[in-house]
Amino acid sequence: MDGSVPVNYFSTHRSIKAHLKILPFSPSYIGWNSKFILEFIETCFSLAIRTQFSSLRIGMVRVYGLLLFLLVLDLVSFGEARPHDEQPLSRIAVHKVQFALNPSAYVKATPTLLGLEGENIQWVTLVYGSPNPSNDDWIGVFSPANFSASICPPENERGFPPLLCTAPIKYQYANYSNSNYKDTGNATLKLQLINQRADFSFALFSGGLSNPKLMAVSNIVTFVNPKAPVYPRLAQGKTWNEMTVTWTSGYGISEAEPFVEWGPLGGNQLRSPAGTLTFNRNSLCGAPARTVGWRDPGFIHTSFLKDLWPNSMYTYKLGHKLFNGTYIWSQKYNFRASPYPGQDSLQRVVIFGDMGKAETDGSNEYNDFQPGSLNTTYQLIQDLKNIDIVLHIGDICYANGYLSQWDQFTSQIEPIASTVPYMIGSGNHERDWPGTGSFYGNMDSGGECGVLAETMFYVPAENRAKFWYSTDYGMFHFCIADTEHDWREGTEQYQFLEKCLASVDRQKQPWLIFLAHRVLGYSSGDWYAMEGSFEEPMGRESLQKLWQKYKVDLAVYGHVHNYERTCPVYENICTTEEKSYYKGPLNGTIHVVAGGGGASLAQFTSLQTKWSYYRDYDFGFIKLTAFDHSNLLFEYKRSSDGKVYDSFRISRDYRDILACTIDSCPSTTLAS
Repeated sequence: MDGSVPVNYFSTHRSIKAHLKILPFSPSYIGWNSKFILEFIETCFSLAIRTQFSSLRIGMVRVYGLLLFLLVLDLVSFGEARPHDEQPLSRIAVHKVQFALNPSAYVKATPTLLGLEGENIQWVTLVYGSPNPSNDDWIGVFSPANFSASICPPENERGFPPLLCTAPIKYQYANYSNSNYKDTGNATLKLQLINQRADFSFALFSGGLSNPKLMAVSNIVTFVNPKAPVYPRLAQGKTWNEMTVTWTSGYGISEAEPFVEWGPLGGNQLRSPAGTLTFNRNSLCGAPARTVGWRDPGFIHTSFLKDLWPNSMYTYKLGHKLFNGTYIWSQKYNFRASPYPGQDSLQRVVIFGDMGKAETDGSNEYNDFQPGSLNTTYQLIQDLKNIDIVLHIGDICYANGYLSQWDQFTSQIEPIASTVPYMIGSGNHERDWPGTGSFYGNMDSGGECGVLAETMFYVPAENRAKFWYSTDYGMFHFCIADTEHDWREGTEQYQFLEKCLASVDRQKQPWLIFLAHRVLGYSSGDWYAMEGSFEEPMGRESLQKLWQKYKVDLAVYGHVHNYERTCPVYENICTTEEKSYYKGPLNGTIHVVAGGGGASLAQFTSLQTKWSYYRDYDFGFIKLTAFDHSNLLFEYKRSSDGKVYDSFRISRDYRDILACTIDSCPSTTLAS
């Protein structure tokens, strides 16, 4: 080898890329292992082409085939961060759209006026037809209704806006409800719309998603009041007796004053003002969030309801006082105030990650998000009277830069989030973007770089750009980490986490829970197993000293889309062989992966480890029930039926928490 570029390098490179085209993934998603394999494949193949010895050439080609197989295997097993989380709207080649308006093609939508009785969700019926029907034809829902290029600024001076400056907010194939559409050219379709601050139109396209041709556009459909306050999200405030209410509307502060009217159920009502936030394209970090995924977010309002009486029921409604003196109101909602920290009462907590957003009308469907996401939502709504607080630990709605999907998600969870505190954590699909301070240089957020999550939901963090915080609920103390920022020893977040764990009074709050999106503890997800770490690299190596020192009961994670529970474990060793009923000191932390909230499932490794007690390749969530200071019930429920598939109990006294175990007490001295 003389170091020169092989003669057949470029043709070889093209042939490899041609092979990659048949894979279910784009080469842009290749991991580090795959990139190394790809480079090695190219070297082997070019050597095989150049060699003079046929036997060596055959051998090198066989190596090429083996490595190509490994490449496919690596891509298939890349797990939760691979493109099976790809936002379905990104499949539409918006930049390739062509005008092909046909006078014989049509779309008609009814009714044209929605929300006549105050509804924020309503079904629309489409009747449409094409003179040249195909099974690739599809319907796109656009909002605002005018989706021309005239309102689409280029991302930079070399960018030229296409006909469509924005992706649709949802889409469905024209033959979805009528299998004979290709033969008749006529069909009907029912789609569900939510109030999203603008009007709607429906467009019929041919050419599939990859070469869309606009054939017809419908009449305009709108809600009676597109600007109405919608989708309230409760969250714990910075003190135990404060509840926050966040909602979305089309009213800026130059048009109306936002507030919440609230008070004890059946008692006098008072009004608390709300702060207002919004952002523009320049607040975001890249495409598609700044380009085809952009949609005006409207205005996000947050009001702080203070000095609540513990456990008391309150009623509230959202209000906007227009400057002409009229009022705009939402419907009424109820919530129960949090218990006093340490209060001895029945307290129930639901935790999960990676739920995503789905559509009840079947549109935008991909990779089984519909059954998982909607079933999880449904089960929580069904059991809402037995739930006190929800913690959604990252990968919230997988908008991935398509901003309309955040409205869709807040609408989906409204029955839950308007009734109990809905606390979120930051995940890779909310935060990660190169060059923005993220611990990971991935592009998983689609250019959102945390802006949407930080604005759409309230969390009691000192700085919401640094998404770590603590919150109390009665006998529970939660420390929520932000795995998209550095958590290692010596960092600002590490210092916060130690303070959060050290500051809890375990006599009052015996149940200490650590939460994070990525797995900083233990997981048998196949991708982690392939790395040989069974965790996020540098995860437990940095934090297990804190978990052990402060005797964390549970550490719960998302990111890996399945369910798994470990033994009480410290430094890879189970501290007990008990699996279902723990009495006295745990002497280690139980780690749980609860990433099956709704996003497409991730495979387990075939390797068996002693610390892995229960695995389930299904959608689900966990529920913690504290009966008192000494008794906790843990349950894992599947989203499909709400039944319990794994559980254990912890029973102990305060002295069991005080007891020393390995690395949980200072070293002894002569004084002791």
